Amino acid sequence: MKKIITLGGSNSSKSINKTLAIYASTYLENVESLTIDLKDYILPMYDPDFEEENGIPKNATKLFNLIQCSNGIILSLAEHNGSYSAVFKNTFDWMSRINQKIWNDIPMLLMATSPGVRGGASVLKIAKNSFPYFGGNVVADFSLPSFYNNFSENKITDAILQKALETQIAIFQKSL
Repeated sequence: MKKIITLGGSNSSKSINKTLAIYASTYLENVESLTIDLKDYILPMYDPDFEEENGIPKNATKLFNLIQCSNGIILSLAEHNGSYSAVFKNTFDWMSRINQKIWNDIPMLLMATSPGVRGGASVLKIAKNSFPYFGGNVVADFSLPSFYNNFSENKITDAILQKALETQIAIFQKSL
């Protein structure tokens, strides 16, 4: 059975991106899904001096190894001021110190959502453009605008957006 990682790029206990990633994973068939909460992988702020004195933190290595052992990744990024959340960027930075190709060419469904009408479009664009340099194999992507207007009772309520997500999930599923 294929193993996938679901991850919301936020450390909020009420992360709408984690909710979206988990929701997307429920449409996959014949996979085992492991949801990662960044709160379980607390890391110090990346600092070259800290790394020289202490090495790479165990939590960075644990998370990196989980990613390396997976067959696919569903990642939904939170957008903070037009870019990655600080916790995601810091986690990403630490893992890149282990191996710059952190995504290991594993098929990825890359998503974003936000309360706003752009649905995390800025962070999604940044990630789609930069992840290939880090071994990112983004095979499908999806943005959900206006999360609180379009997601209710654990589902996407807009039929067009739901169909668009299902299309991207099917592309991702075929790549596994």
